[in-house]
Amino acid sequence: MQIAVASGKGGTGKTTIATSLAQSLAGLANVRYVDCDVEAPNGHLFLKPEFTEITPAVIRIPQIQTEKCTACGRCVEVCEFHALAQVGKNILVFPQLCHGCGSCTWNCPENAIIEVPNPIGTIERGMAVEDIEFFRGLLTISEPMSTPIIRQLKKMMHPQPNTINIYDAPPGASCSVVETLRGVDFALLVTEPTPFGLHDLKQMLGILRDMNIPSGVVINRDGIGDDSLKDILRESNIPILLRVPFDRTLAENLAAGRTLVDVYPKYRDILRELYQKVTEIVGGKAK
Repeated sequence: MQIAVASGKGGTGKTTIATSLAQSLAGLANVRYVDCDVEAPNGHLFLKPEFTEITPAVIRIPQIQTEKCTACGRCVEVCEFHALAQVGKNILVFPQLCHGCGSCTWNCPENAIIEVPNPIGTIERGMAVEDIEFFRGLLTISEPMSTPIIRQLKKMMHPQPNTINIYDAPPGASCSVVETLRGVDFALLVTEPTPFGLHDLKQMLGILRDMNIPSGVVINRDGIGDDSLKDILRESNIPILLRVPFDRTLAENLAAGRTLVDVYPKYRDILRELYQKVTEIVGGKAK
């Protein structure tokens, strides 16, 4: 089972739910928590992993072999990201614009382009509390693209029997979120009953509809705001799988690096029941 925990905006409690869900399920199956928020990962603050493997995250960028290049400009024409430019008889490469798609290499009629690895961050792996296998990506500061790291992270998540992969998605509704969602069985959306939460949740529901991914909602800080959020979910036929009430004590403990389950142990069973609902929804969709 592959579950992405996402939110339309930051600060809704997405990582709170993702880490607590991983902790709750650890006794039932092999659990792998994958922090895909590679620009600002913080799952480690709650699950406290000990990292034992660090791998460079790289993107392969073109390098022009000038002795072979005829400056025909074909590579510039096919690059939709404008990572190459022709200046006179020279082809210039702008690494920070390159997405590593390989189009320029495949289309070069003179085979004058080779691809070289360009490090953009790291991938770390280790064991966390309750034998949770913990993965995270870290984007190097000043690097503009996070999706290649997320893609590399997900390639490590080979399906295994009795294993649950929990992807903690980046906040928002950007390309990095779409990459995290790609191929998952279910999306758990964490939101709050505020105008901002409602606005950004609508964006996420549209993305999931286009990607044909079943979803359910966790309402965090339940009790504030009004019923607008619940009305939208009712109209969209999206189930509310959990409500976490607005709670100052919980907020103080989360700020100190404790999980929802650490603060209120009853949530271990509650989150296991949530997971059972998820499997029923996914199973029903498969039929």
